[in-house]
Amino acid sequence: MTASISYHNRTYTFDPLAPLDISIPLSPELPQAECFWAEPVVFDTIRVGNFVGSVAEGGSTNYKRVHLTPHGNGTHTECYGHISADANATIHNCLQRFLFVARLITVTPQQQENGDEVVMLKDVEKQTQGSKSEALILRTLPNTPDKRNRHYSGTNPPYLDHRIGQWLAAQQIEHLLLDLPSVDRELDEGRLRCHHAFWQYPHATRCGATITELIYVPDHIPDGLYLLNLQIASLQLDASPSKPVLYRLKPFV
Repeated sequence: MTASISYHNRTYTFDPLAPLDISIPLSPELPQAECFWAEPVVFDTIRVGNFVGSVAEGGSTNYKRVHLTPHGNGTHTECYGHISADANATIHNCLQRFLFVARLITVTPQQQENGDEVVMLKDVEKQTQGSKSEALILRTLPNTPDKRNRHYSGTNPPYLDHRIGQWLAAQQIEHLLLDLPSVDRELDEGRLRCHHAFWQYPHATRCGATITELIYVPDHIPDGLYLLNLQIASLQLDASPSKPVLYRLKPFV
């Protein structure tokens, strides 16, 4: 089966039956990726009177309560409400489309004099080479599978040169996805320079723009152009657990 889309006067085909999930699933039983000192995700069985929400324990149905922190447990997508007091700045209100043309690139963070590892603007520019897309997906090296269960808290993980946020805004890239806990340094005294630059907040806020963090893109998925389906829960919060799914785009011939 094939389908097609048109983008910038070019037609691309893709296979809707060949999705590439780049989210990190949440599970109470497996080690989980976590950051910013979030508590581990917990699935609680609901118990009311004689009812138990577990078929394994003799109940008629499985009925669970989930305790999680969107910004700290697994793949999540956030809007400018992350740095705004605007009560209407929720991911449910800001993300109104869910299909985007996205470019996946692979970059290596560069060690700085202070020991920090930073993704540099020049490397992002080199990998994109002036290509057009609505979303940019950053896979960082080394790309080891333990990204799916790494505990980042207190480790000063790699982050982005804040100028990347400004450059993305200038390129009209609305959605940024990356396999790191944050676009900014873990502890930066609350400056969040890349967040502010990407969203152009507060003077020219890009209300529909989003940042998705803690994805994992396996090595078998090559750099290139994809159709991105960015799935979220309908939460009136600044962030939601999310499930970004890719479909490889091929030029129509």
